Amino acid sequence: MAVKMRLQRHGSKKRPFYFIVVADGRSPRDGKFIQKLGTYNPLTVPASIQIDRQKALDWLQKGAQPTDTVRRILSFKGVLFLKHLLRGVGLGLFDEAVAMEKFTKWSSEHEALVSKRQGAHKKVRMERRDQPVVRKVAEKTEVAPVESTPVEAPAAEETKTEE
Repeated sequence: MAVKMRLQRHGSKKRPFYFIVVADGRSPRDGKFIQKLGTYNPLTVPASIQIDRQKALDWLQKGAQPTDTVRRILSFKGVLFLKHLLRGVGLGLFDEAVAMEKFTKWSSEHEALVSKRQGAHKKVRMERRDQPVVRKVAEKTEVAPVESTPVEAPAAEETKTEE
């Protein structure tokens, strides 16, 4: 039985909202699932993600395969990095305290970067909101009447005939 970590769509038409779930690979997208891990709302800017890191990490260590979108979400939230660090602990490369120290350092840097991006986005939104709306209206150009001059017929060339 292949276990997958995937998105389960909810919400109305053109207003998606997703649950991040662990499900049997043979079950339908919005059907039966084993466990709910969190939520993902792509409509907010930036997209809001709530996920239980510990549950997600447990399922990854058991062999659950995330879909591409869920893999990106787990990477963004640091679950895949934590799995990588715990793999190093299992191989004896470093102890668990060092792994947790590396993860907390990464997490704080990541949170600072995300808050910086959110601040920049809010700043741009506020600047856009404060600017007056300028609408370009096609300028009406009046065409000046052209004076009509009679067109002269081309002068006939006189030919010299030699006698």
